Amino acid sequence: MAMSRQKKEVELEAYKARFEENETIIVTQYSGLSVSQMTDLRARLRESGASFKVTKNSLAQRALEGTRFEGIKDLFKGPVGIATSQDPVAAAKVAYEYSKENEKLVLIGGAYGERVLDPQGVEALAKMPSIDEVRATIVMLINSPASKLAGAIKAPAGKIAGAVKTISEKAE
Repeated sequence: MAMSRQKKEVELEAYKARFEENETIIVTQYSGLSVSQMTDLRARLRESGASFKVTKNSLAQRALEGTRFEGIKDLFKGPVGIATSQDPVAAAKVAYEYSKENEKLVLIGGAYGERVLDPQGVEALAKMPSIDEVRATIVMLINSPASKLAGAIKAPAGKIAGAVKTISEKAE
């Protein structure tokens, strides 16, 4: 069933907004995935702050024109879906992990900013730590010296208190 011109314009604007709002786009072929598998993939992506959309290739290619993702226009052939996220790693990580579990989801490529990624590039991006993981590591590194310092300061005070207690017990 053909889309009306007005509906195509609305859909085109939705694609443009998706491309402008996100940092990463992962292009996949999903042929053969069942509805429950697609639902599972979408839920996993949503949990990580990403999303998945089955595309109308001609509209997606038009929406990519003039954007930083224009270099991936040629990837839109056949039954294509895109995973997108603002976190540079989230969409790649979930799509990659899901493709390892289910061979019916095939990673075609993608883009991170203006950089076009082949399937190996998507895999490399997926293996990088997410922003949240990097933040947790930084917090741990910042807190680590502080906790060691607090322990070092506390230790001599404990020893002094122990010595004072021992002296007071001997004096009695």
